[in-house]
Amino acid sequence: MSALSLGLVAALCWGFHDICVRFLSQKTPVTACIITVLTTGLIFHAGLLAIYRPQISFEVSGLSFSAISGVAFVVATFALYYAFQRGPVKVVAPLIATFPLFSVGWAVYSGTHVTAFQWAAVIAIILGVSIVAGLSRDEADDFPPLGPTILLSLVASAGFAATFTTGQTAAKLIHEIPATLITRMIAVVLTAAIILILRAKFWPGWSALPWLISMGIADGIALFSVIKAGGLPNEHYASVSSSMFGLLTIVFAWAFLKEKLTLSQWGGCLVAFAGVGYLAL
Repeated sequence: MSALSLGLVAALCWGFHDICVRFLSQKTPVTACIITVLTTGLIFHAGLLAIYRPQISFEVSGLSFSAISGVAFVVATFALYYAFQRGPVKVVAPLIATFPLFSVGWAVYSGTHVTAFQWAAVIAIILGVSIVAGLSRDEADDFPPLGPTILLSLVASAGFAATFTTGQTAAKLIHEIPATLITRMIAVVLTAAIILILRAKFWPGWSALPWLISMGIADGIALFSVIKAGGLPNEHYASVSSSMFGLLTIVFAWAFLKEKLTLSQWGGCLVAFAGVGYLAL
C-alpha cells in the first residue's frame, strides 16, 4: 500500500474512534478511557509482533525515536480527549486536523521537495475538514471558555505531528512493528504514571468497556498504518490523508446517528477528497 492509502486507513479508524470519544468522554472518566484504549492497542501490537516475528534491529537511535514518539502520542491523546470533552467539535476538529502542516513542513526541512500544487492539495484537505467540522451542530448550547480548548487542540495537533515523524523515522531503523509496539508501551506506562499521580480513575465501567476495546483496536490499526508509511515514497502523505479523520467523524455521525449534513458540508467533503485525489496522481 502507498503512504496515502495507509493514511486513509488511519483516518477511517480514527474517525470511528473519535465519534466514540464525542459521547463516551461526557459520561466516562477521560483517564479511564485513555488507559483502556492505549492498553488495548498495546495488546494488538504485541499480537502483531507474535504473529509476524519480524527481524528486529536494536539500534539505539531507532529505540530512542520510538520512545519520543510514545511520549508525543500521550501528550496528543490527552489533549485530544480533553479538547473534545470541552467542545465544540466545530472548533476542535479543524485545529487538530492542522497537523499535516507540521509534518509536511518537517519533510521540507529534511530535504523533501514539495511542489506548490502539493502544498495546495494539503491545504485543500485541511480546508475541507474545517468546512465540514465548522458547519457542524453541537449538542450542547454552551461550552467552557474557548481559550484553553484552542490551546489543547493545537497541542494535540503538534503532538500527532511529532508522533508520526519520530515513529516513521524509528520504523526505518528498527522495523514498523517493534517501532509501533515501543511507542505504545511508552504511552501506556506514561499514562498509568500520570493517572497514579493525579489519583484519577483507571476503570471505565462495564458498559463503556466494549466500545473502548473497539476504539483501542481501531487506534492500534491507525497508529501502525501511519508509522508503517516510514520509508515509503512520500511518507508524509500518510500524515496528510490521516488528518481527514475529523471529516469522517462527522460523516459517520450522518451515516449512523442520522445527524444532518448540509450542502456546504458535502462541498467541504469534495474539496478534501479532491486534495487527496491530486496527491494520489
